[in-house]
Amino acid sequence: MLLSNKQKDDILNELMDFLKIPSISADSNYKNEILRAAKWTKNSLIKAGCERTKIFETDGHPIVYGEKIVDTKLPTILTYGHYDVQPPDPLDLWDSPPFKPIVKKTKIHPDGAIFARGSCDDKGQLFMHIKALEIMILNNSLPCNVKFMIEGEEEIGSSNLEVFLKNNSKLLKNDIILISDTSMISNTQPSITTGLRGLSYMELILTGPNRDLHSGLYGGAVLNPINELAKIISKFHDEKNRIAIPGFYEKVIEADFNERNKISLTPFNIKKYKKELQIEEVGGEKGFSTLERTSIRPSLDVNGIWGGYTGEGAKTVIPSEAYAKISMRLVPNQDWENISLLFKKYVESITPKGISLKIIKHHGGSPYLTPSSNDGYKAAQQAYTESFKKEPLPQRGGGSIPIVPLFEKILKSKSILMGFGLDSDSIHSPNEHFGIFNLFKGIETIPLFHKNFKKIFRK
Repeated sequence: MLLSNKQKDDILNELMDFLKIPSISADSNYKNEILRAAKWTKNSLIKAGCERTKIFETDGHPIVYGEKIVDTKLPTILTYGHYDVQPPDPLDLWDSPPFKPIVKKTKIHPDGAIFARGSCDDKGQLFMHIKALEIMILNNSLPCNVKFMIEGEEEIGSSNLEVFLKNNSKLLKNDIILISDTSMISNTQPSITTGLRGLSYMELILTGPNRDLHSGLYGGAVLNPINELAKIISKFHDEKNRIAIPGFYEKVIEADFNERNKISLTPFNIKKYKKELQIEEVGGEKGFSTLERTSIRPSLDVNGIWGGYTGEGAKTVIPSEAYAKISMRLVPNQDWENISLLFKKYVESITPKGISLKIIKHHGGSPYLTPSSNDGYKAAQQAYTESFKKEPLPQRGGGSIPIVPLFEKILKSKSILMGFGLDSDSIHSPNEHFGIFNLFKGIETIPLFHKNFKKIFRK
């Protein structure tokens, strides 16, 4: 499938308009921008050729639906994505404004990359599917029925999507779910994400005295919430960097020799990895490689910590409160609700008297695995091989898409994770970007998936 330079320019300009919308789901100040992004998405689906589209209201942000039914006897592919984005903070670390997309060449992306919040996660990758549909319809080559379900709450836990799935299971009926919200190994070595880690996201609020106190008059006599928070955090891991919460590993399914051997075959340069991150050494659970630590092993990380005086100069206080946000990435067979409860019990047990504790459970999701024997996996494997001229490697992802396990539970469908981003694209970080090569390679590969799925699929 060859695109003219004009077609490429039009696609790029259209994506730039999408990226200009600051659809930040975590911040209520951007509610109108979320609505604008939902409407933009619906109009884009109409332009692509969807014959039925609708914006569904939820208790949170709206869900956009679209479909193009060729023949009810043909297999149906449901494409899932999200139009919401992460907050761009810290703004001072961006080389260009996060919602003023710009194309710049980089060492990894010599053809250029689009720098903007949401360029890779997930607007750019979602947009590939919309454009692929448009091109297939224009070329009269759409081999399957296509449905789209595009939400605006993925970055805040998809809390309203489960209800939507249950209430609209007939509308969303499909034979496979296709998602591009993950990455591949490199631009020369494609990969298919065969698994995702689960997630439990928690927040701690520690309160000591009823007000900030003078550290000279009260220092040494009253427990300092920040000091105590630091002590609690120091007890999250043992000397081998294993998570110290009792019962945390009880249900973990250990990867066998064959799976660990497959991971070791993945191209990975530890020196390059450390150089890109500007670190002298890697860390993590002893006995496992870096790739294993980020795929088949659980983790616990403090995502934010604050309290007391953080302004310019000095202010000698014992703060009244201290805060921390914590994410735990989970692996099969861990249940995020159970892990959240174990975390709560452990933190309560190590919090000293004199400090009151509040624990907030924000959101989470279960781990997910896709078998390589699935028809969708085979179709994706053939599509990547055809477009990249190289067979993709199976790869477990370190991130989480909490809704994916629910798709299988409620819609009874497997999900195929066809990512085209790179781990170096700085998603969730300043200077997020998405390669132009990757954008158009995705638009080339997605129709091949449709073609191959039709050939392979048997009801």
